[in-house]
Amino acid sequence: MQRARTIARMGDVLAGNHAVWEIDSDSVLIRFERGIRTPRLWSALGRRHVPVEALAEVTVTAGKRDTLVLRAVPRPGADPLTEVAAGQLKEALDPYRLVLPAERAPRARELAEELAAAVRATGVSTEPAERFLVEVPEPPLQLKAHDARAVFDGHTVSLRWSRTGASSTKWKAGDRHYPLSELCGVTWRSPEAPGGHLRLLLRDAQDGVAPPPDQDPAAVLFALGHGAVHESLPFAAAVLAALRTRTPVASVPGTSDDRMRHLGELHGAGLLTDAEYAALRDRFATEA
Repeated sequence: MQRARTIARMGDVLAGNHAVWEIDSDSVLIRFERGIRTPRLWSALGRRHVPVEALAEVTVTAGKRDTLVLRAVPRPGADPLTEVAAGQLKEALDPYRLVLPAERAPRARELAEELAAAVRATGVSTEPAERFLVEVPEPPLQLKAHDARAVFDGHTVSLRWSRTGASSTKWKAGDRHYPLSELCGVTWRSPEAPGGHLRLLLRDAQDGVAPPPDQDPAAVLFALGHGAVHESLPFAAAVLAALRTRTPVASVPGTSDDRMRHLGELHGAGLLTDAEYAALRDRFATEA
């Protein structure tokens, strides 16, 4: 009943730089404007429906040049986009950040406090999410990398090598097609950092040091004009979301040692939250 009173006043709209937040009783709908000044990642996302239970906290801080910054922080494990980004996004690209004119401060602070109260009322804001709660762009998706064109149709990731960019190792391996059943995760290194790439993690990969991305037939390279954030990050997030949906976390076959090793791989690949990993680890230890 307390939560109902807290959120009953909500249902307002805040318009800021290149985005509008529609704050409802149990969610926030973020709609990104389309235009040449809008970050291309935001334009690619279009809109995001964020349940209140997907948030850890909401803050309001002073910005630059008489602005105010409203920011929502997603819970770990709630959003595949932020999970695969792993802290690499620049502040200006953060889809949970809204810059407002300073004159809107009173109403912004009021709404932020109401939203923060609703987040606290869920009782789960301090816990990692057990499943993804925020959707990402749906397949089919394409990505033009430096050495390949990647396509994800929702079931399989296909890599078709470029004649001018791919290494001889990749050319010898031939175009690759990876069904989700053969994958256990995906990692993304921003194209805005040295060595930017996207790597698919294979279930049957042998233990050891992974080959450099330019020599790995399960990886594609980024370069100037290839693998831009607005293309490569949603692509990686969509693959991760699809993997999390199809990966059975309640039962991992094999011996006790195999189970624990596979469990560690799923956790390291981002397919299990900390809470899921701890619960299954304790369960397997007890069954052993």
